[in-house]
Amino acid sequence: MNESRLKEILKDIQDGKMKIEDGVRLFKDFDYKELDYAKIDNHRQLRTGYPEVVFGQNKTPEQIEGIVRYMMQHDNNILVTRTTETVFERVRKITDQAVFNPIANTLSIRKTEFKKSANHIAVVSAGTSDMPVTEEVVVTAEIFDNDVKRYYDVGVAGIHRFYDNVNEIRKARVVVVVAGMEGALPSIVGGMVDKPVIAVPTSVGYGANFGGLSALLGMLTSCASGVSVVNIDNGFGAGYLASMINKL
Repeated sequence: MNESRLKEILKDIQDGKMKIEDGVRLFKDFDYKELDYAKIDNHRQLRTGYPEVVFGQNKTPEQIEGIVRYMMQHDNNILVTRTTETVFERVRKITDQAVFNPIANTLSIRKTEFKKSANHIAVVSAGTSDMPVTEEVVVTAEIFDNDVKRYYDVGVAGIHRFYDNVNEIRKARVVVVVAGMEGALPSIVGGMVDKPVIAVPTSVGYGANFGGLSALLGMLTSCASGVSVVNIDNGFGAGYLASMINKL
């Protein structure tokens, strides 16, 4: 239930095009829908401007199918993160609008257009190995109708690759930087652009990387100003926040 749909229902009741009883029926699950295994937050887009997103990890294919089947009844775009091709095959039987990104392991269904920004988001990654997280950033930002430009594999081991692209990166409204290993790239980017930088540490790296902890701590202790940090491998969180900044 988004704001435009709410206004439409109330206007139809006011104009006599809809019976009060029918309006009450539509509002019955206004706040959330109770399923046996989940409570779908129908009110979230009205509160925050963005619909609920499904975190697919540890959910069974049957549970995700049931959640998506219910969400398909509304006009919101649907995004499932950390999911599998098995889930996609089940959902594809419900709708031919389902799209699976095999790198990000995301499933998306576009049902409506969000308000677009004239600005765009730059997504920068240190290495090709960071692509699963980087693509999660992109898919998340794009399902909310942001223009995204990718700059991949420009890490500090060959920093000239970043400098070759820095003038284009500077044109973005917000920059998301994804890096594993020691997580140095966001500090470089933060010192070269005048836009907010969202740093995403990944779990990519050898043993002393500690599953992304070294990258996380490196980003948190960055000496560059204007750099904020999300959790390890949290491409979704970075894409969501970048969308909010891009549309301010």
